[in-house]
Amino acid sequence: MPWYPDAVGEDPRRALPAIDRLVTDALVARHGAARVAAHARAVVAEARERASEGVPTREALEARLAERLRAHVEPVINATGVVLHTNLGRAPWSPRAIEAAARASGYALVELDGASGRRGARGAGVEDRLRALTGAEAALTVNNGAAALVLALAALARGGRVIVSRGQLVEIGGGFRIPEILETSGAELVEVGTTNRTRASDYARAIDERTQAILWVHASNFRQVGFVASPSIAELTALGPPVIADLGSGALVPVEDEPVVGDAIAAGAELACFSGDKLLGGPQAGIALGRRASVERLARHPLARALRADKVTLAALEATLDGWLTGQDVPARAMIHAPLEALRAAVEGWRARLPRDVDAELLEVDGAIGGGSTPGRRWPSVALAIRAPSPEALRAALFLGTPRVLARIRDGALLLDARTVAPLGASDALVEALLAALARVREPSP
Repeated sequence: MPWYPDAVGEDPRRALPAIDRLVTDALVARHGAARVAAHARAVVAEARERASEGVPTREALEARLAERLRAHVEPVINATGVVLHTNLGRAPWSPRAIEAAARASGYALVELDGASGRRGARGAGVEDRLRALTGAEAALTVNNGAAALVLALAALARGGRVIVSRGQLVEIGGGFRIPEILETSGAELVEVGTTNRTRASDYARAIDERTQAILWVHASNFRQVGFVASPSIAELTALGPPVIADLGSGALVPVEDEPVVGDAIAAGAELACFSGDKLLGGPQAGIALGRRASVERLARHPLARALRADKVTLAALEATLDGWLTGQDVPARAMIHAPLEALRAAVEGWRARLPRDVDAELLEVDGAIGGGSTPGRRWPSVALAIRAPSPEALRAALFLGTPRVLARIRDGALLLDARTVAPLGASDALVEALLAALARVREPSP
């Protein structure tokens, strides 16, 4: 139903309903009187401003109001093929993590030891699992990856000098830049090398009595190729000052050329920092792990309390790490490694359930891991490509449906990528949402 059918009367604004006609008891019970009234006023004000184009029906106004009142953080089917989609919260949680988080949402043992009944360390369960997975002596969990790096630099290098390659002075998500992070931590940045080539000898020449650390940064969001050189973490640890390694994605096993957390620890890094919601496949969190003395310095720093993770995050992270330890249910891992044969079978199943007059075909496409992981790497996938009815109208209808579906358009076709749908068991929900969207797109205009 279009928002703005033909104008009614000499002054079309007179046809608009009063605000209280839109504020129903059902909406108030669900969303609260103040919020419903505010959005109802906004909907009517918008219609009044556009009255020269035509007056919306009351049903159209009610639909717009209902859309404005929908939850901002709500479930969505990710059919983009981007596994760690930042706009969709990156990694989806495993059923085990969801269950653990739900259990922890009431009272939970967070800083109380279950064996002794005495005060315990927050995040001890996460630390125990990370030690087993990475070989680190200790670990600390905070609320995101950038926070882990800021805390590490503030605790270990504030007031001193930190040496960084010019080729690693990168900008991460949200516009945060490594030089700004260093400035925030109170450490002094010392740049060495060039944009494309930095050698261990460049670091060695910069070391003096005020050097507190060497920072090694994984350039997550871009790739340097050609005439490039950069020393390994092992080469840097041999120079003397402690090495803080910002690993970004937190790979526990090899994924293309992403740095593996355990390898950084084995190479002698004092600390390794990474995110929990990227290749690790868990909730948003930042992890700093490595030598016990340094991790304890982080834990004692005043920033640690301001940046600490909550009980639900810790519970979900424990469950995610259990999945890695037992080789079970980590959705991000399953999606990344899903075989093309299984994705083709899923897409064929979707197409078989569509009406005959829908112009749809199986198409081999390139997806992405996302979240700054494996930048520039081709990640083959399989998608359902729909060229008729209108891809633009269909994408809009899918996004406004329940559940929402996020898709992409390429070369005049709507693409529904199986890599981020089929491994999650969301095929039936996607097809039902697609059929409903097709029906809405085909509704005749009044």
